[in-house]
Amino acid sequence: MIQIPFLKMHGCGNDFVVIDARAPDAIPGPTARLRGGDALGFRPNPQQAQAIADRHKGVGFDQLIVLEPSQQADVFMRILNADGSEAGACGNATRCIADLVMHETGRDQVTIQTIAGLLPAVRDTQDGNPEIRVNMGPVQTEWQAIPLAEDLDTTALPLSIEGLSQPVATSVGNPHCSFFVDDLSEALRDLIGPTIEHHPLFPERTNVQLIKVWDRQTIQILIWERGVGPTLASGSSSCATATAAMRRGLTDRSVRVLMPGGSVRIDWRDDGTVDMSGPYSYVFSATLLLDDHGLVDTPR
Repeated sequence: MIQIPFLKMHGCGNDFVVIDARAPDAIPGPTARLRGGDALGFRPNPQQAQAIADRHKGVGFDQLIVLEPSQQADVFMRILNADGSEAGACGNATRCIADLVMHETGRDQVTIQTIAGLLPAVRDTQDGNPEIRVNMGPVQTEWQAIPLAEDLDTTALPLSIEGLSQPVATSVGNPHCSFFVDDLSEALRDLIGPTIEHHPLFPERTNVQLIKVWDRQTIQILIWERGVGPTLASGSSSCATATAAMRRGLTDRSVRVLMPGGSVRIDWRDDGTVDMSGPYSYVFSATLLLDDHGLVDTPR
């Protein structure tokens, strides 16, 4: 049995278990008590991730975040989905981790490394609330970069399901498939989500969204997240849907994205990268008790 301290955090209801696997004396700060012992160098296997993700027998999360040392940034953020698969980027988690690292370093600007690249983050009070702005990098619109299984027009895929058609395909660290609708329906999202996630057109699977455009500055979305299912919010989905609406000419290049768990602001910059600004929240801290088979005992 091993004991792993953790933090529970969320961004707009998109919730995370955060484990700090760095050396205990690497960086002082609010996460120092999470490091060392069994957490040092901890790399959860898929069974452990799935067990922690269980909302009845474990803690529950959309993503498991493991902090590791980085030679290129302030920290490396490893992202595991609830099914144990690894994700390339998570915008809501990036804001949460950025706040942790800002407290550690005493700076208002830090860089988070993920397998999808380096993500600069700064404190942002533009909307009058404590927020963090993250540059999520370039929006990928070429079929190879998303990736798709074949060369297709990514602004209108020849894909139809349950009366929906011609979704937009995008990658913002993860692949996304976004359908425009007149009315948002959770039942419709839950019906098409699993099918589109595993559609052969997407060799690495895909996130799926329904988009309703309210005006040129506002869209509302529902999200089916790859490896997770329905989620209250998703940072990369917010970026993908906002830029999808912009590519279709339906909105301006700065929009507010409304989600069931909250909202973020997306700005598609002239350099092709996309900024996301939004809140971050702490929930609680505790300790996981894991056995070699990945089972989770009672957190305490």
